[in-house]
Amino acid sequence: MVEITELYKSFGKNNVLNGINLKISEGGIFAVLGPNGSGKTTIIKSILGMVIPTSGSIKVFDTDVNKNSDYRYKIDYLPQIANFPSNLKVSELIKMIKDLRGATVEDKNLIEKFKLEPFLNKKLGTLSGGTKQKVNIVLTFMFNSPIIILDEPTTGLDPISLIRLKELIEIEKASGKTILITSHIMSFVEEVADKIVFILEGKIYFKGSIAELKTKTNQKDFEHAIANILTENHA
Repeated sequence: MVEITELYKSFGKNNVLNGINLKISEGGIFAVLGPNGSGKTTIIKSILGMVIPTSGSIKVFDTDVNKNSDYRYKIDYLPQIANFPSNLKVSELIKMIKDLRGATVEDKNLIEKFKLEPFLNKKLGTLSGGTKQKVNIVLTFMFNSPIIILDEPTTGLDPISLIRLKELIEIEKASGKTILITSHIMSFVEEVADKIVFILEGKIYFKGSIAELKTKTNQKDFEHAIANILTENHA
């Protein structure tokens, strides 16, 4: 479904990606993990065509992302920071995105699920960070695309909204979708991810299940297993 081959990306003298090879198959939840600056967001933006790699190739549904942008209509994306127009009302933003993307399947149910009805006529610039993130989630999940990319989706969410998000992710997984997540919250990753990819200094150091990572690092819990990778590579 997503195939990345020998991906390199440099920003000036800063080598962010150093030969990434990664295949993400259809269906399931994949978490891309790594410390700040490891290249997680650069990989995601490269998949979306928002960053042009220095070299290498990315294929989505067997389409080279540099040669045809139509594949993007098959991806729903939740950015880490949602820069909404502050003067727009929530309802106006939802309508605008619907007009751009076409018919949706779940916007009303999602608005109800995340208790956004009282905010529909409020301007986005007046909302708290957590409420903006709920709007961000609605805009992402209201379309029925086969791939969903979530960059730090838990940011600013209260405990109830976090439960709703996890329920939503499980529903989408059950429908056969492929979900790609980045997150710094290890408990969240452990709860939802089928496989993880750990990136350090622009290279993949591990790909597999959390159970496999624990076995490989001889650690009983996930956070210590991740810490073990970091310690080994900075010893």
